[in-house]
Amino acid sequence: MTSPGAPARATLDKAADENFPVAPFFLPKAWRADLMAIYGYARLVDDIGDGDLAPGGGDARHLGLDAAAAEDRLAFLDAFEADLRKVFDSTPRHPLLRKLQPTVRRHRLTPEPFLGLIEANRQDQLVSRYETYDDLLAYCELSANPVGRLVLGITGTTSPERVRLSDAICTALQIVEHLQDVSEDLARDRIYLPGEDMKRFSVTEADLAAPAAGASVRALVAYESGRAQGLLNEGTPLVGSVHGRLRLLLAGFVAGGRAALAAIEAVGHDVLPGPPKPTKMRLLREVGATLRGEG
Repeated sequence: MTSPGAPARATLDKAADENFPVAPFFLPKAWRADLMAIYGYARLVDDIGDGDLAPGGGDARHLGLDAAAAEDRLAFLDAFEADLRKVFDSTPRHPLLRKLQPTVRRHRLTPEPFLGLIEANRQDQLVSRYETYDDLLAYCELSANPVGRLVLGITGTTSPERVRLSDAICTALQIVEHLQDVSEDLARDRIYLPGEDMKRFSVTEADLAAPAAGASVRALVAYESGRAQGLLNEGTPLVGSVHGRLRLLLAGFVAGGRAALAAIEAVGHDVLPGPPKPTKMRLLREVGATLRGEG
């Protein structure tokens, strides 16, 4: 029999696959627990939206959904939102949300960032193409920026300027992930490359479905990589605005994005065979450069 905590553990195990350390060892134990609670929440919402959970599995049962209802991703997200709201006023049913509740209460976090992540995944069920870069940025406002705001919230460092800088970093990291996952996203009938940019570089959807990228796709990926790099540079002063171990954590986030972009560049911007991943050595070098204010 599957234990009640098995779905939560399976979701949290995915932290090792991220471009940047989610809750590194050098942080205080309480921060690590809070960061993993937020990561677990965000990862599970994405898994629901992507249909990556076993039909009728433990996650669905915790929310009172049978196998048939769990096949409807919008219904699954609605049920998850209803359980999320209990985090703020009663007791949720899902074990990941019960793990999240002490973090929410300790730091007096508000529902809005958590609801934004759910709304992004609702949008994924209804919108599969983005015509303009501004459209994509609006999506990132829901899908990525709430996570950075939550990190600021649990570390007690929120300010309007830090939120602005954090949003730039988080949007950049989301764009980088989209660039790494072009083929995977297309298999889900999703394209996160702006349609206007595809037209500008004469890239068709058929080009994205090829086993390797032609010159036009490589040029498009290079262009979007430059945009992501610009956003990372814009947000990097956030690192210097804090101190101690939090400074190292935020440097890790920025470095993860920069190292991933370097990995994309290293394969000539051909992301179609699979996600280019940075080496640990490159990540460490980028952490050092970020802490020194380089880049």
